[in-house]
Amino acid sequence: MGWFRKLRRAMFGGSANVATYDGIGSGRRALAWMPGNPGAVAALISTQTELRAKSRDLVRRNAWANAALESYVANAVGTGIKPQSMVKDAGLREEIQALWRDWCESADTAGLTDFYGLQALACRAMLEGGEALVRLRYRRPEDGLPVALQLQVLEPEHLPVTMNTTAENGNLIRAGIEFDRLGRRVAYHLYRSHPEDGALAPMSGTGGVETVRVDAAEILHLFRPLRPGQIRGEPWLARALVKLHELDQYDDAELVRKKTAAMFAGFITRLAPEDNLMGEGLSDPNGVALAGLEPGTLQILEPGEDVKFSQPADVGASYAEFLRMQFRAVAAAMGVTYEQLTGDLTQVNYSSIRAGLLEFRRRVEALQHGVLVHQMCRPIWQAFLEQAVLEGAIRLPGYARGGTPQRREYLAVKWIPQGWQWVDPQKEFNAMVTAIRAGLLSRSEAISSFGYDAEDIDREIAADNARADALGLVFDSDPRHDQAAPAPSAPLPEPSPQEN
Repeated sequence: MGWFRKLRRAMFGGSANVATYDGIGSGRRALAWMPGNPGAVAALISTQTELRAKSRDLVRRNAWANAALESYVANAVGTGIKPQSMVKDAGLREEIQALWRDWCESADTAGLTDFYGLQALACRAMLEGGEALVRLRYRRPEDGLPVALQLQVLEPEHLPVTMNTTAENGNLIRAGIEFDRLGRRVAYHLYRSHPEDGALAPMSGTGGVETVRVDAAEILHLFRPLRPGQIRGEPWLARALVKLHELDQYDDAELVRKKTAAMFAGFITRLAPEDNLMGEGLSDPNGVALAGLEPGTLQILEPGEDVKFSQPADVGASYAEFLRMQFRAVAAAMGVTYEQLTGDLTQVNYSSIRAGLLEFRRRVEALQHGVLVHQMCRPIWQAFLEQAVLEGAIRLPGYARGGTPQRREYLAVKWIPQGWQWVDPQKEFNAMVTAIRAGLLSRSEAISSFGYDAEDIDREIAADNARADALGLVFDSDPRHDQAAPAPSAPLPEPSPQEN
């Protein structure tokens, strides 16, 4: 085979005996490494059901998995990602915002929460199951809603991952999603209810196993795309499932071992097994007589008897450090900090916790803007305005006939997430004031970083100042009174007669 190696070296270069990358070697360390390379669609179709089931099981049973999800939801949504209309007309902008606030209260089809609560529900469903579905439900005018539109959040089990066929119209159905010949989503085939609920679900119909074709314009499919061509979502706990499960089992095993060892106070050794033990009482109905010790008891031992008290082994000095390192690996796999996963703040200071939070918040901001805003909030805002115009709840001149530029002007909106709470607010505020005075940051953007609308804040400040002035009140919090009164200018000297 020498001639083949020489030929390969001449054609492709390099040494024929040396692998180009370490990862493609076939030595002893790589013998058991036989990876597959499925496509983005095939990888999830074959594994999504099991991944989702294990993820949900961990969230139900494991405190750390639930804490990580709650941390993500609280930081990504919190009290809600709120819109700020960018319409130039101030009066029309205020009218749109007022109508939106009224509609938010009745957005949930189940009536359990408002629009911002639905954001949190959809975000949690996406994190736990890998994806979430939000269906736009258009209502009748007689329902008495501010805008005849409501939202229904569905778990991904409503979309059958095993449904892979060809529709009667020639479109392809892959994992329950119908695509046209150009690869565009045209419909979703959904179960009427969760397949594991069956007839228990209120809208199960004949058991909930039949599917209903729903137009893609009425479905918002939320998931984090990790690969080009991906059509279904991956649970966010996928990389931590095995480690979290085994870590939970290990912690339980340690607890049971310590508990079992602590149950035995001591062991009695005697030469005559037929004699009664020291402190042994009468037998119970089952014929069992237990030996007991009482506080302050002096016991005389018979000849040949000896007592050895139990000294169970401790968990060891490495137990806490071992758990800490494993939790750090789990936190890295889930994209949260170690402190958020465990609640352990014993080894942090201001600089370390701030550095960790900054990295985590960058990930949260990517989730907010790349998934929640783009896939959920933006299309809901458009559906809200279109339905409001159609039913006459608000008048937008030229919305329908003005074309895309006019419609884009009305649809312009800025989504403001909940503001971050910092470890040391004074330092952050001082830095923000410096940036504003240097012209590097606007007041509007600074206010938006705290999750508030700058126009609302300005109106509230103006109203507070006007009310204080009308009542003759002066507060040290009013910066208008912080400026010292200007000193009276000295009178100019009169010209001397010689100058005249």
